[in-house]
Amino acid sequence: MNKTTAIAVNEISKAYRIFRRDALPDTLIGMMTSIARSPIRNIRYLRSLSRNIADSNELTSDQFWALRDVSFDIPTGEVVGVIGRNGAGKSTLLKILSRITEPTSGEAVIRGRISSLLEVGTGFHPELTGRENVYMNGTILGMTKREIDKKFDQIVDFAGVDRFLDTPIKRYSSGMQVRLAFSVAAHLDPEILIIDEVLAVGDAEFQKRCIGKMQEVAGGGRTVLFVSHNMSAIGQLCTSGILLSEGRVTASGKLDDVVQSYMDDLFETESAVGDHSTRVSVQTSIDGDAHQRMWKYGTSLAVRVDVETVEPVAGPAVDVYFNSSAGRMIFAQSDRFVKSPGSDANRWSFEFQFQNNGFVADYMTIDIGFRYSSSTRYLGLWRGVRAVSLGEVPEGYSHGRECPIAVPCAVQLMESAA
Repeated sequence: MNKTTAIAVNEISKAYRIFRRDALPDTLIGMMTSIARSPIRNIRYLRSLSRNIADSNELTSDQFWALRDVSFDIPTGEVVGVIGRNGAGKSTLLKILSRITEPTSGEAVIRGRISSLLEVGTGFHPELTGRENVYMNGTILGMTKREIDKKFDQIVDFAGVDRFLDTPIKRYSSGMQVRLAFSVAAHLDPEILIIDEVLAVGDAEFQKRCIGKMQEVAGGGRTVLFVSHNMSAIGQLCTSGILLSEGRVTASGKLDDVVQSYMDDLFETESAVGDHSTRVSVQTSIDGDAHQRMWKYGTSLAVRVDVETVEPVAGPAVDVYFNSSAGRMIFAQSDRFVKSPGSDANRWSFEFQFQNNGFVADYMTIDIGFRYSSSTRYLGLWRGVRAVSLGEVPEGYSHGRECPIAVPCAVQLMESAA
C-alpha cells in the first residue's frame, strides 16, 4: 500500500452462519430418541462453531457468504460510489471497513481516521443526550475536547436539533438521529468518510445539504465512500464507482461504466403477460452510443423495439412507458404501424426518439406493451426491460423529491418591507 492509497482491500470474504431450528418430534418415542441423541448433536454443533469457515471453500447449509474475494484500492481524495442490488454485500463491506465486524478472510488496510454513518442510531448511546453523544463520538475518533468544542456549534447548526440537545437520543425521531449522526460524522475532520443509504430518511432539503457537505469534504482532499440507490446523488458526488453483485465486485473504475453495468444487471427483458407466442427485444442508445446508460439533460434517447410473433398480427401498436424509480409512471408514448408491402407479418421494428429537456435525478425504467392498434388488451407486456440513469439537476432548475422532472426556475425578490 503506497502513500497515495487511502483504502486497500485484498480478497476480503465474509461468511455468516445461519441458525436452523431442529424440527420438534410429534410422538413420545420421537421425543425420547431426540433427548438421547442431543448430547452427541450438541458436541457436533460446538465443533462446527470452532471450525474456521475461511479454511473451507464449500458452502454448507448453515453458511452464507455475504462477500467473496473482494479486492480494490481507493486513492486518497477519491469519491467512490458503491452500488448494487439489495443484499449484494454493500453494507457488510462498509461495516468491515469501519471496523465494526471482522472479515472471515482477507484484509483491509486503512490509512487515516474513519468516520462512518451506516444505520440510524449507529454510534449513539440511547440513554445519553444529543450533547453527550457528540462528545462521545468525537472522543472515539481520537479528538480532544477542545477540538470538539470548536466544531460543536457547526454540528448543532447543521443538524438543526439545538432545542433537543439535552434530550436523550432515544427520544429523537429517526430523521433527527440521522441529521445529528451525519453532522457529527462530517464535521469531526475525518480523513475517510463512509456513508451508507441512511440519507433516504431525511427530507429533500436535508439530502441536498448532505450532498453539499460531502462535496465540501471531498474538495478538502479527503476520501469518501458513498452507498446509495439514488443514481442522481451518485452522479453528483462520485468520480468513480464499485458495483457489487452477490458479494463479488463485478465492475469498478469510471463511474459511467459502472452505472451502465448496474443498469444492465438490474433490468432484464421478461414478459409480464402473454405467452411464448410473442417475444420482444429492446435496445437503447444515448446520442448514438448503444453502451451509454446515463441520459443526461440535453441528450437524446433512442428506444428500438423489435417484436416477433408466431402468428401474424395485422395493425400492431407498441406502447412505451417511462416509470420513476419509485414505480410511478411519468409518461407514455404510443405509435401505430400498418403492415407495409413486402414485410413479414410477424416481425416489426419500432424506434422511438426522446429528448431530455428536464428529466433528472435517480433513474427511470422502461416498460413495453404490444397490442392490436384497435384494442387496449396487450398481447405482451414487458416490465423493466431497460433502465436509464438520469443526470444531475441543471443550474437554474428545480424538481420535487419523488418526481424526476425538472423545470426552469428563477426566483426574484420583488419587494420587502420592515
